[in-house]
Amino acid sequence: MRVPNLGETELLVPLHEGFLEQPVWRTFLDRLRATTGTRFAALVLRSRDSEEAMPLSSSSGDIPANLIDLFAARYRNDQLLSRLMREGRVYALEELLEMGGEDDLRYFEEFLSPLGISHLRAMRLQDESGIDAWLIISASEPIGADVSNLLVALTPHLRAALRVLATLERERARSMISAQAFRRMNFGWISVDAKGRIVDMDDQAETMLRQSSVLRRGPYDRLTPQSPAIDRQLTALLREFSADRRARPRAINLSADPWIDMLVSPVRISGLSSDNTTVAVIYFRSDRTSSSDRQEQLCDLFDLTPTEARLAWSMAQGMTIAEAAEAHGLTIETARNYSKKIYAKTGARGQVDLVRHILTGVLALA
Repeated sequence: MRVPNLGETELLVPLHEGFLEQPVWRTFLDRLRATTGTRFAALVLRSRDSEEAMPLSSSSGDIPANLIDLFAARYRNDQLLSRLMREGRVYALEELLEMGGEDDLRYFEEFLSPLGISHLRAMRLQDESGIDAWLIISASEPIGADVSNLLVALTPHLRAALRVLATLERERARSMISAQAFRRMNFGWISVDAKGRIVDMDDQAETMLRQSSVLRRGPYDRLTPQSPAIDRQLTALLREFSADRRARPRAINLSADPWIDMLVSPVRISGLSSDNTTVAVIYFRSDRTSSSDRQEQLCDLFDLTPTEARLAWSMAQGMTIAEAAEAHGLTIETARNYSKKIYAKTGARGQVDLVRHILTGVLALA
């Protein structure tokens, strides 16, 4: 087994930790430039599905735009020299120009020479996920074979770093889509300890605590419902969940207009980085839209009359037909007749089905 030399050891840690800094891999590129004694070090990333390249450079300065163009900007050109580069092999500038032909030689003379780039090493890396990368270092003095050997030694680590980056980007994209769906449906979560103190929360919960009075951040960061009865109920649940993590979740209604529900669930997620002070996660869903707006949307979505829409919304909030009739000044018989029309127009087979159509359908995303 070959023992990495000092230069590699200094480079590997910032390479594998580089995802956590901004710009990404800045420390790695700084150390690569210092270790190789070159003018600057650069990494150009590009997804094969994208027309945009993402250049990263050492803190010595930005990558010359012309150098990026040499490798990535003409990406779809079949004669592009970077496409002729064998993956994982280190190339000197002379080899690249010889591969590229007269056009690239003229490009070098017109654009790169004035920048003082007379010596260069470049390597192309590919990841199965679809990321292409070019690692480039340049200098005004000759670059020795030891630098090329160092780049070759770094190759498997660079490939691993690209795989991690691709995985993180894929999960980030999925998380963004999920977050947008939760945001549109006004779902959020707050984790609390046994005393009801807030441990963590998502952005949606932050917004709700700022804008709604039914829940607030109280003294000592305690999550405090506006209603004393709900506060006592929440306190009892947290005491129960602290003693038994297998207890069943409980749903609590916080407000009828706008409608705000919360589900208090014991924490059953374990992991190396999980916070063992968290006892429960409170999932909530709030309706940013007023009842009158929801009734208008029901008219548009199911072609209901205004009276039918008012009755449908009340029934979707859990009222019986008798309760909804009284709330809207209708006789029970009239309300029943309206309900039949509502079921026919919405395709619901009863009140339970109507609730599902309204509260979990596309109306929830409006």
